[in-house]
Amino acid sequence: MDRIRNLFLLLVSLFAFTACANLGNAPSSEELVDFNFEVRPVLVQKCFLCHGPDPSSRKANLRFDTYEGATALLKEGRRAIVPGHPDSSGMVKRILSKDPDFIMPTPESHLTLTEAEKETLVKWIEQGAKYKPHWAFIQPKAPDHIEIPESGNEIDFFINQKLDKLGLETSPMASKNVLIRRVSYLLTGLPPTPAAVGEFVADQSPDAYDKMVDGYLNSQHFGERWARHWMDVVRYAETKGHEFDYTISGAWRYRDYLIRAFNSDVPYDQLVKEHLAGDLLPLPRRDYATGSNESRIATTFYAFGEGTHSPVDVRKDEADRIDNMVDVTTKTFQSLTVACARCHDHKFDPITTKDYYALYGVMESTRFSPVPAGLTTRKEQDIQKLDELKTYIRKTVAEEWGRENKKESLPIVNATLRKDLPSKEGDYQLIGDFRGADLQGWKSDGRAFGQGTTLGKPVFDPKKKEIIALEEGMASSRILSTGVFGALRSPNFVISNDFIGVQARGKNASIRIIIDNFQLISYPIYGEMDQKVNTESWNNFKFNVGSWKGHKAYVEIMPGVYENHVYKLPADAYVDVRYAVGFDKNWTEPVPTADLTTFTIGEAVDDWAAGNASAGQVREINVLLKKRKFRKQFPQLIDLLDRSNELAKNLADTTFYNAIYEGFGINSPVFKRGSHLEPSVAQVPRGFISAVPVGNNAFKSPGSGRMELAAAIVNPKNPITSRVMVNRIWHHLFGKGIVETVDNFGLQGKLPTNPALLDYLAIRYQQEGWSTKKLIRLIVSSDAFKRAVSSTKEVEKNDPENLWLARFPRRRLEAEDIRDAMLASAGNLNPLMYGAPVPVYVTQFMQGRGKPSKSGPLDGNGRRSIYQEIRRNFMQPMMLTFDQPAPFSTFGNRNVTNVPAQSLILMNDPFVIKQAEIMANTLLSNQNLDMNGRLQWIYNRTLSRNATEAELKKGKDFIHKLALLQKVPANKIMTDPRVWRDYCHSIFNLKEFIYLI
Repeated sequence: MDRIRNLFLLLVSLFAFTACANLGNAPSSEELVDFNFEVRPVLVQKCFLCHGPDPSSRKANLRFDTYEGATALLKEGRRAIVPGHPDSSGMVKRILSKDPDFIMPTPESHLTLTEAEKETLVKWIEQGAKYKPHWAFIQPKAPDHIEIPESGNEIDFFINQKLDKLGLETSPMASKNVLIRRVSYLLTGLPPTPAAVGEFVADQSPDAYDKMVDGYLNSQHFGERWARHWMDVVRYAETKGHEFDYTISGAWRYRDYLIRAFNSDVPYDQLVKEHLAGDLLPLPRRDYATGSNESRIATTFYAFGEGTHSPVDVRKDEADRIDNMVDVTTKTFQSLTVACARCHDHKFDPITTKDYYALYGVMESTRFSPVPAGLTTRKEQDIQKLDELKTYIRKTVAEEWGRENKKESLPIVNATLRKDLPSKEGDYQLIGDFRGADLQGWKSDGRAFGQGTTLGKPVFDPKKKEIIALEEGMASSRILSTGVFGALRSPNFVISNDFIGVQARGKNASIRIIIDNFQLISYPIYGEMDQKVNTESWNNFKFNVGSWKGHKAYVEIMPGVYENHVYKLPADAYVDVRYAVGFDKNWTEPVPTADLTTFTIGEAVDDWAAGNASAGQVREINVLLKKRKFRKQFPQLIDLLDRSNELAKNLADTTFYNAIYEGFGINSPVFKRGSHLEPSVAQVPRGFISAVPVGNNAFKSPGSGRMELAAAIVNPKNPITSRVMVNRIWHHLFGKGIVETVDNFGLQGKLPTNPALLDYLAIRYQQEGWSTKKLIRLIVSSDAFKRAVSSTKEVEKNDPENLWLARFPRRRLEAEDIRDAMLASAGNLNPLMYGAPVPVYVTQFMQGRGKPSKSGPLDGNGRRSIYQEIRRNFMQPMMLTFDQPAPFSTFGNRNVTNVPAQSLILMNDPFVIKQAEIMANTLLSNQNLDMNGRLQWIYNRTLSRNATEAELKKGKDFIHKLALLQKVPANKIMTDPRVWRDYCHSIFNLKEFIYLI
């Protein structure tokens, strides 16, 4: 029995040992290979070029971007990946092979796997080869538990976790002088005033730092700083670039809109909706002070693309402009490079060519236009009052006429207009006929044309105040008054005739044929597509469009004219239109068909009062008016007519900005290999990116679908939007985003260094109402933000790129900050906010077409850099030298270079020298300061701190050397401006002046 018992115990022990051994080999959750952060980067960098999502470059019909593709049975009867069985997986055999004809990646690809990468892939397959969606497409997840650290700031919990795991020692807290300088520059783009520094340093209360931060968050300069960041993202410019650098009208109004929005802490989701669909919002946001429509201004975002005059291939030009719109929109709000899918499915990201053309259709369905800048709530109220007065006048007249002619019945021929225009040759096309009551499906944008024709509008003698007649039908921009903006635009059509004809009359007005959305109509190629209307009698305007057959087009009719592509609307401008036709040979007027009906005069009057009278009824009323069967004089209406005329006088539009109006929905074909010359037969429904959880539904709007696009982007189920903005804010505060590639969250972008922190902040951002100021306050209140830039050699060795933030990163100021700091230090900063930009200062080296006829002032009138004009072809050398990006695409992350040209600018630029001179003169005006006092004055204004004893000694020695060079006698040193100018200039050249350290 003992032998059996002992044998049983031995077997149990062996079983337990085997189980423990197997358990030990099973990976724990910490040992599991993370697909997104360990495996996918290897596949993207080393495998996707030949085995990724793009079928055009895919080899052996094998793809590693999907589980199904990686585990599929291949033609030779094997599988690249057999989950759980690395020994049976073709991939493992290939990557471990030494045979140059068999190894993967192939030698000719010049790609090699490290031993660590091979081990990672083998381990991943052994663990089941599980795939996950790319991290950016997974919904952010809140952590299960957060321990609030000593700082009381949750951000430090996530940062400290990483630091503790890596054993990195944190730097001490920065001094108060450093902190206020850091906060002031990063929140407002300006140095703190010496008074503010002194107050903060002296404040020993526990909440001194928080009070200081709130002061800068509530500063009006906050909006200027953060608007400038956003302007990089949307490629803000005030000119179109290309050859002649044409003006983008009113671009600065968008800049001012941004400043107000950031100062008011407009929720970011609202900002997104305003940018994408501000013209479509049912309840637009209004500026509190002026009552102007803020949401509308945001759509100028679309107008910042380049503009080419007279491109040879206008359809290619449209494709390139829309490509830029798709690229900037998706990078700005989603940090995805969707434009890479123009020619083929994205080589790395789950973005298809159909996704690209779904967004292409949204942009193609959007129309560019001037927009009145002065349309305030007051003016809209006046327009409403005018409409009410006109309705009341019509009703009063109708009641009197109805009593006089209640029951008389007459057989009347009621003419209605054809919807088509047949002819023997079949070479005519009716584009629009406005002699009836409606606008034939044309879009009436703005206020000028109203939403119907003039049919039945009562015409009063201006002196006698009596009714002369009722207007016949036509589209007219004088529905309210002359000088009121509006545009009448036809639905899209494909040009099939040799000519387009428009019968019109007017003054200072335009008729334009917009071909493939091309706006910069000019000679030599397209000039005849813009004809001016300056005739009081009806005239036939004829456009030769034979060269453009097969092209998409629409007709645009508007009061006002374009001069050098800048829209102008004189006070007397108007245009009336009867019809528009297409034809090949002879102009033929549309002929109405006869529709014999009978009605009583009372019915005609009732229909007229309701605004539903037919052309025949209006015609009969006019006949009766001529016969004096109807009363013409209405004394009780004289005051109302005068009131109407007074209201109409104040409705003229005088200032404009470039933006957009809604068009008609266009579903784009796919351009094969990205060529507009090879469109697919099938069209792609407008929509969003299919890989995003909210992006699978086609847009149903009859217009562009921009409202649906905005809704998809700000949808709480969209995992990308809040992450992108949080990361941008983090980047601007720390100099590097949690995702370093702030404009690319795709597979070619960098992985987040702290994904849990990014998710936490993204969720919190939404929960706190998308408040940018609250998020900034949270970040700058963390210990991570308050640390000194210096650290131990061990930390710098183990984390040379400062990925884990054991110290605050040493940061160079941006170009605008450097310039503004010089103005502020010199006492030459003009605090004026908003308004038209200061013209660019043109140096002798700035040459080329479109060069401004006059140069702006050297110092830009002392105004901040954000108010200096940004001309694409004539950008300021100082700004470019210090890495202000050229505004052609999204630049969420500026380059930070260190090149000799920067030192040359600081040494020789006349602006820098002039500010040093102004600063010296300001200093010399204070005669109560001794040598030490002056040096301390300079240090406090430029570096936000006192000079050390050693710096004072060096300063004095340097001043005496400057005096010697300038041949200034010793007794004149304290009064000679040249010495102090050069000394101030030397401070501008210090690294500490242009860096946060």
